[in-house]
Amino acid sequence: MEDPVIRIPPYHYVHVLDLNSNVTRVEVGPHTYIRQDHERVMFAPRRMVMVPPRHYCVVLNPVVRGPTGAVVLDGAGQARLRHADLDIRLAPDPFPLYPGEEIQQDITPLQMVLADTALRLRALLDFKDEDGKKFLAGDEWLFEGPSTYIPRKEVEVAETLQATVIGHNQAIRLRARKECLDRYGTRRVTGEEWLVKQVGAYLPGVYEEVMDIVDAYILTDKKALHLRAMRTFEDEEGRVRRTGEEWLVTQAESEAYIPDVFEEVVAEVAVTTLGPRQYCVVLDPVGPNGQPQLGQQLVVKGEKSFFLQPGERLQAGIQDIYVLSEDEGLLLQALQTIKDTNEDGTEVTRRAGDRWLARGPLEYVPPAEVAVLERRRAVALADNEGIYVRDIRTGKVRVVTGQTYMLTEAEELWEKELPPGVEALLAEARGDTRGMDAGVHSSSSPDTGIPQRDRTRAITYQVPHNAAVQVYDYRERRAR
Repeated sequence: MEDPVIRIPPYHYVHVLDLNSNVTRVEVGPHTYIRQDHERVMFAPRRMVMVPPRHYCVVLNPVVRGPTGAVVLDGAGQARLRHADLDIRLAPDPFPLYPGEEIQQDITPLQMVLADTALRLRALLDFKDEDGKKFLAGDEWLFEGPSTYIPRKEVEVAETLQATVIGHNQAIRLRARKECLDRYGTRRVTGEEWLVKQVGAYLPGVYEEVMDIVDAYILTDKKALHLRAMRTFEDEEGRVRRTGEEWLVTQAESEAYIPDVFEEVVAEVAVTTLGPRQYCVVLDPVGPNGQPQLGQQLVVKGEKSFFLQPGERLQAGIQDIYVLSEDEGLLLQALQTIKDTNEDGTEVTRRAGDRWLARGPLEYVPPAEVAVLERRRAVALADNEGIYVRDIRTGKVRVVTGQTYMLTEAEELWEKELPPGVEALLAEARGDTRGMDAGVHSSSSPDTGIPQRDRTRAITYQVPHNAAVQVYDYRERRAR
């Protein structure tokens, strides 16, 4: 038989069931309780729930307490419960569990939020905090450290955020999950992206998410950055960049450049360096308005270093300037009407299609309006040597002999064609037996090393000493 005397030590409690009313009450020690005949003790004295400092526990179906903190009882004397509700209890005095109360979450240390760390909290129910601020279900906010977070039944911890460290020449790329104000007071719309370049630890806002860490491109005097706008935006200098616009960033503008979220890095451009005797022709050069001048050309002379702007390209790479000796010349042709100077220094107008000869000694860089057709060298002729020269305007062919001669802009070398029999005789005179056997002019023989006949050279006939020959001119129809 049960002992009717129940000795309850300090900080212990028992549940006593009244069999007449079916109501269970709590008896708290230190106390010596004498059980009545119509009562039953549900369990031996239990230790009260003791929550240590900086700890908490969660009680399910907590009792209802009045303004003074006393437990509210119903008409039968049963403690009233907030069914399906929760109560988070910290470290006050030890407390007993009333009938119906349960420990849903055992004693747990409070969460410490370190510096440069935050908790992203989400409201589960509508409530007002201690400061009277109202929160609606679904609202999110940050609890930033260093501090100790005290949980609430209306709030859940959605995520723990760590600050991102931004180093020198670095930035972080952020995106707004919802319309919000960033940490600098700028309004951001949902899905908007932006960069934060301030060096140090950056803790993103409640509606901000870190997309990436962007490293800067280090620019030197030999490397630039080719950028393209992915959408219309205004850059840091206040210039409006249109969608698809391309531009170049050099060391003169920034030694370390971080592309914006709306900028795409097309390529890293190497410097173009011209020596003192070099030049290049730039096609579609960029004009003063910053736009490529399609179809135009620009001649750049050395000594110089520059970067090709977006849309520009070299016509034939880097070229050496023409250095002419006194027996050399350049055959030039005007591509469009230009002003030029003659060898004597007088100004002359060259129309499109005009041809002229620039004679050495000279260092010549052809302008964009002039094409170099040919580089010519003067032909030195002995008394018994000659060349065939044809005037391209009249078609007249003449022989030039016994002098050093350079073709003019209206002349070209002319090849004299001979019958196969005559070619065979000339080959015999040169000792080329293959030409004799074939009866035609042959190419240079790799076995004998005898060169082929230069058809632009005048054919000469050696007259023996104390001899005479008669030459008949078919055009003039007379002999001499």
